[in-house]
Amino acid sequence: MATKTILQAVCAVALALCACGVAASSPPVGAGAGCRKHVAKITEYGGVGDGKRSNTAAFAKAVADLSMRAGDGGAALVVPEGKWLTGPFNLTSHFTLFLDHGAQILASQNLEDWPLIAPLPSYGRGRDEPGPRYSNFIAGSNLTDVIITGKNGTINGQGQVWWDKFHAKELTYTRGYLLELLHSNNIIISNVTFVDSPSWNLHPTYCTNVTISGITILAPVNSPNTDGIDPDSSSHVKIEDCYIVSGDDCIAVKSGWDQYGIKFNMPSQHILIRRLTCISPTSAMIALGSEMSGGIRDVRAVDNVAIDTESAVRIKSGVGRGGFVKDVFVRGLSLHTMKWVFWMTGNYGQHPDNSSDPNALPEVTGINYSDVFAENVTMAGRLEGIPNDPYTGICISNVTAQLAPDAKKLQWNCTDVKGVTSDVSPKPCPELGAAGKPCAFPEEELVIGPPELPKCSY
Repeated sequence: MATKTILQAVCAVALALCACGVAASSPPVGAGAGCRKHVAKITEYGGVGDGKRSNTAAFAKAVADLSMRAGDGGAALVVPEGKWLTGPFNLTSHFTLFLDHGAQILASQNLEDWPLIAPLPSYGRGRDEPGPRYSNFIAGSNLTDVIITGKNGTINGQGQVWWDKFHAKELTYTRGYLLELLHSNNIIISNVTFVDSPSWNLHPTYCTNVTISGITILAPVNSPNTDGIDPDSSSHVKIEDCYIVSGDDCIAVKSGWDQYGIKFNMPSQHILIRRLTCISPTSAMIALGSEMSGGIRDVRAVDNVAIDTESAVRIKSGVGRGGFVKDVFVRGLSLHTMKWVFWMTGNYGQHPDNSSDPNALPEVTGINYSDVFAENVTMAGRLEGIPNDPYTGICISNVTAQLAPDAKKLQWNCTDVKGVTSDVSPKPCPELGAAGKPCAFPEEELVIGPPELPKCSY
């Protein structure tokens, strides 16, 4: 098993790395109805790609103009090779943002270019600080049929100024995200590189039918809160063939924060994550939570690779969160240099304010892991539920974890959890009894987005 799985991991990493290069010569994808009828370049609206002059007005003018024509066969804005400095801007419906080879959209480092916006209703406040938050770099609300693609152009958040101010506690408001779409549907993001976000990178929130395919996300591994992709209270999300290096979780599935998420009551569900390659030395390859108060269910993670990453598929919750995490199916993990293979946390303590309900306990059940190979592991499992609210229905099968030279003597630490295991090495904790059969995985395919993405050329 070990030799075969290592080869699979090497192949997966190679494919992920190749995808970054192949994307540069791959044609863009179009919407379900085909390619856009109206196409314009940012230069037609006064854009200058010298990396110095601001293009904020040019992007605003371009989107406003193309939005008037997008209802008639769709519209595309092409960003050619060059460095296009701009403040935050919004997208529109039936619209493609196309980044040509060598195109770099650079986020302004002048904080005055980032207006304040209202906090998300499912969070009640900014994630970093109380009150409003800085706008997101690329944003949109109540949109349909939006594509961000190209020939592997780059969207660069130039986040160092934000990270420095965050560490120095000089920010009064929460940092914006590199891309946030709200209340939108039929979204495709492909063949683009995202670099140095001020905080979270991609944040589809209250969205349905989202496909994120073949993208690269890069941030220094010590950058604060630079999550890769965070589906939040969103349904039918497919994330595939992505390569992420992050200072936080490569992917974090969320659904609102404490009482605000409970009241908003919109779960994240029907999510497929496959062929991901993640590097994140201090965080998870895939996290479920910790903001999960609206619920998370039907998450499927298949054939994913983590290298030098703290943990694989981690569940994060705590008293006051409420909500649920259930029906999680993980199959086929190749893990290389890990602190923990399995990590569940029931004591996550961050709260939006003092009005969180201590009686709001999360339900965590139906968590399945199968076909896992890990090498250079410090500890196999750290599973910590909540006293009087145990995590139940855990199943772990067909797992080999090869230990690092400095591995801990105690390989499993389990409290307030219940479950079963089958064919797991090292030997699991007694709280996880013998199953005698593999863990469950849904037989029916999770259908998200069009079966085949039409190709077009601008």
